[in-house]
Amino acid sequence: MERHNPETIGVRRTGWAALDRDPQQDKIEFVCPHCGQRDQKNARRERTLYRFTDGFLQDLQGEVTQCHSCKKYLRVVPIVMLHDQDETRRFGAVFADELVTSSQ
Repeated sequence: MERHNPETIGVRRTGWAALDRDPQQDKIEFVCPHCGQRDQKNARRERTLYRFTDGFLQDLQGEVTQCHSCKKYLRVVPIVMLHDQDETRRFGAVFADELVTSSQ
């Protein structure tokens, strides 16, 4: 039996991009494609497994997780690692269309 989980983009903020939270917390942030709620999960993969693709460090394998709001499963892929505020702004400009469609 093959399952297809909807996909969404995840963001893993490190360094200067993560100044608003505890630096010990290593979270992946995403928007659930089912209910549109923002959610987060603990990052599992090592940072050394991320590859430079399309101008960002990305994990193209992604992870499967469960939304804490609607309890449905989804696939978070790609996971983009952002290190500073410039990368965060550039990410917003590049992925703006996909972030809007995944939240609808």
